[in-house]
Amino acid sequence: MDEIKAPEELIQFVKDKGITELYPPQEQAIRAGLLEGKSLVVSSPTASGKTLLALMSAYFRAKLERKKVVYLAPLRALASEKYAEFSELTRFGIRTAISTGDYDSSGETLGKADVIVLTNERFDSVMRHRVSWVNSVGLFVADEVHLAGNDRRGPTLEMILTKVVHLGLDAQLLALSATVSNVKSVAEWLHATPVELDWRPVPLKEGVYDYGRVVFTDGEEVQIPRSTYGSPIDVAMDTLKEGGQALVFASTRRRAVSLATRSAELTHRRLTPDEKRAASEASRRILGSGEETSLSRLLAEVVAKGSAFHHAGLEPEHRRIVEDYYRARAIKLLAATPTLAAGVNLPARRVVIADMTRYDAERGGNSEISVLEYRQMAGRAGRPQYDDHGETVMVPPPSQTAASFLEHYTKEPPEPIKSRLSDEASMRSHTLATIATGRGLSKGDLDSLFRETLLAREAGQAEVSKLTEKALGYLLSERLLEPHGGLFYATDFGTRVSVLYIDPATAVLFRDAVRRTEPGRDYTAGLLHLVASAPDFEPKFPLRSKDYEQAMAFMEEHAFEMLAKHTTREFSDYDRALQDVRSVMALHGWIDEWREEQLLTRLGVEPGDMHRAVDNADWLLHALGELCKLFKLPDMVKQSDILRRRVVSGVGRELVELTTVSGIGRVRARALYSAGFRTIEDLDEAPAERLAAVDKVGAAVARKIKEQVKSR
Repeated sequence: MDEIKAPEELIQFVKDKGITELYPPQEQAIRAGLLEGKSLVVSSPTASGKTLLALMSAYFRAKLERKKVVYLAPLRALASEKYAEFSELTRFGIRTAISTGDYDSSGETLGKADVIVLTNERFDSVMRHRVSWVNSVGLFVADEVHLAGNDRRGPTLEMILTKVVHLGLDAQLLALSATVSNVKSVAEWLHATPVELDWRPVPLKEGVYDYGRVVFTDGEEVQIPRSTYGSPIDVAMDTLKEGGQALVFASTRRRAVSLATRSAELTHRRLTPDEKRAASEASRRILGSGEETSLSRLLAEVVAKGSAFHHAGLEPEHRRIVEDYYRARAIKLLAATPTLAAGVNLPARRVVIADMTRYDAERGGNSEISVLEYRQMAGRAGRPQYDDHGETVMVPPPSQTAASFLEHYTKEPPEPIKSRLSDEASMRSHTLATIATGRGLSKGDLDSLFRETLLAREAGQAEVSKLTEKALGYLLSERLLEPHGGLFYATDFGTRVSVLYIDPATAVLFRDAVRRTEPGRDYTAGLLHLVASAPDFEPKFPLRSKDYEQAMAFMEEHAFEMLAKHTTREFSDYDRALQDVRSVMALHGWIDEWREEQLLTRLGVEPGDMHRAVDNADWLLHALGELCKLFKLPDMVKQSDILRRRVVSGVGRELVELTTVSGIGRVRARALYSAGFRTIEDLDEAPAERLAAVDKVGAAVARKIKEQVKSR
């Protein structure tokens, strides 16, 4: 560190982290001109020190050059983690802000900060709002750039990077990536210098399970005692004997839960007295946060024994508790779905990949995971504070030979980043956004931007021009754009859709549906069906065979509320409408105040999925209401607003007013309503003692309620 030309306060900041020598990837990046403002693509494994490079560069741009820094993360959890790390720069007077949602907010106030941490989608929406501070950015840090090749998140990241590099923003770009095979090509696309090094701070031993033994690439063989618990658990428990922790990746949630549940019978024997107390504490915290369900009870039960499962169906707070106590080493074995590999930093001494195949919807069956996905999971092996090496062990299916698996995944290079921008939904959305932001563009202007994309480098400019032509055709036919004097302009409808950050196809679906409404008629179930059938809605809850009878009964009961254009005489139309009904029933059950356990047992909807569906429905109902304002449909504006409030709080119509008071959620609102407190005025007039006597309220909450209603 003393050899680096940097202010002493920055050198001391790094030394305070216990770092006196840089890792090889960090040294290469600094020699390549990182601190002088050169744009770089740094490709190296997990935990090789890429975040420190971003922190050091941010100091130079924000403190010395008085420029802003934008940090782009693919996931909200990762953005929160990076926000905490960049907040350490406060000691230099550098202010940090974070924004990961609220796409209809301009984000102008974020410009008060020096470092702004955003998800990719949030920054895309900020660009659409044309915020003034974008031109003051001196550094863009793009984390997990290899996700440009991801079907879902890739197109947005690709368009952001294309605009950052090719729209004349005078800023340094620091792109951080896992190891991929086409780093040089990606660097050329981004007009940056590649820094590529396959180096890890904790050496990685890679192996494969082969009938009672693990064979490593260095020739070492380790005998694994076999049991009735299954190979993945046998391999994981082997590392626990020596004081290590295991992270087991499973292909499905059900598999992760099963592995954790079975391993709990063994892990509790490996806990020290202090660890047992910590595991019991974690278990109590899980039961004490959120609504209790059979899923949370099972999680609490296995956590108390030193095992856990982790997937998107869990309550967000429960996932955080699991992560915290795994880091504290009270949880010895964690079984997780692969999404954890791209999320928060949770290293283990041994990573066990229990399933080497995934269901592939396009192929209609299972296919082997990619080398890149394997590397992402293997990257979690090795805890820098505890281990002198990490281990990853694959468990191949019985039909495959262990040697061929080991050869393929450890010797083959990871797959190259390939563009996913050619997807129709992505093209129409980003074509609209480009024109709406640019205030009138020609086809040539549009092509000049899109020819700078990664897609154009791969498919050629002629192919990209055809794709933009098709997107323009759709946008013009649906009156999101209009031509004038050789230029394309966004209509009022198109401009609003772009800023609302919804797929144009979602907007067209909304527009066509609400135009068929009649004032004074209740469309509650119909609006929920409209939202659930939108291309933007997720997660989708596909109809299961056992749901058909219930779904048909629901559709019959709410037939007069429906807005979707279908007729029972056309079975194909009706069947398509029926496919979204499990999602509709979940949302309808939520606003009818079903408990999470009811949603889980009746519809198979897990709490984490329900929370994401609620967040998504909140956003889409807001967008629907805004479009209804544009179309001058006041009755639908009112219905959308009331339904949105019900969805956010999970309450019946009569409780909406009570839930506007902070601290009154769905359970307290129902208790207060049942006790006779039905309006804000009722709360204001009641003595605090009477409110405190209501079940689920108590003295402290009653005081807070009184303070709030008094100020209204």
